[in-house]
Amino acid sequence: MIFRAQKQRIGYSLIIFTALLALGAILTQGPIPQDVSYHLFVDAREIWSVPNFWNVVTNIPFAIVGLLGLYKLGLPGKLSFLGETRMAYTLLFFGTFLVSFGSSYYHLAPDNQTLVWDRLPMTIAFMALFSIIISEFISVRSGRALLLPLILAGILSVVYWHFSEIRGAGDLRFYALVQFYPMLAIPIMMICFRSSCTHVYAYWWLLLAYIIAKLFEHFDAEVYDMLGFISGHSLKHLTAALGMYVLLVFYQKRNCC
Repeated sequence: MIFRAQKQRIGYSLIIFTALLALGAILTQGPIPQDVSYHLFVDAREIWSVPNFWNVVTNIPFAIVGLLGLYKLGLPGKLSFLGETRMAYTLLFFGTFLVSFGSSYYHLAPDNQTLVWDRLPMTIAFMALFSIIISEFISVRSGRALLLPLILAGILSVVYWHFSEIRGAGDLRFYALVQFYPMLAIPIMMICFRSSCTHVYAYWWLLLAYIIAKLFEHFDAEVYDMLGFISGHSLKHLTAALGMYVLLVFYQKRNCC
């Protein structure tokens, strides 16, 4: 019991420290505009009159996983979750569902204007997941209280970036903060706190899938040159959707108390 309390104190300290460190890094860094080369994906093949075909259609699994999650959530006893956190799970799977449409729309004509609709649903899913993990590992009360502020912070970070680009002074700093800080805080929570649910390693699998997806995204052209039939960015979509599906499977196997 004493050891657990010590781990929790360390966890709280690390969460606060990394939050201050991330915020300080963002505030001391000048505005970061969106690099226009980001929109230049290597696989631009048009198939069946659909431009950038594979980067578009590989978003379909997000819709499948999102709908499946919402369907399971609506069936009594199918998903195990803490009773007062249903809204966070609903937003997680609804956000995942919307990612399919937002990302597909973006990839039909990649530019800063369409990228907004790619990023908005992703922030909803990210922030809902962050709230869920806070609820499961720290306290339900904290997770519930933070759900709406986290969702609003994610949405406002995209809105801020969008209008900063319109003004000719693009600034991605706050979007970067809401996207990447949870990736620092979540492992700390999983290591330093005990979850109210079993099968917590599902989140480690999801984190691994996220890291692999980001690597595929970074090495878009290299993967396409090596494989010849699919690009790194398309594999990013498939890997991220697979991570969400694995999480959904474990949500059906675990027990929460």
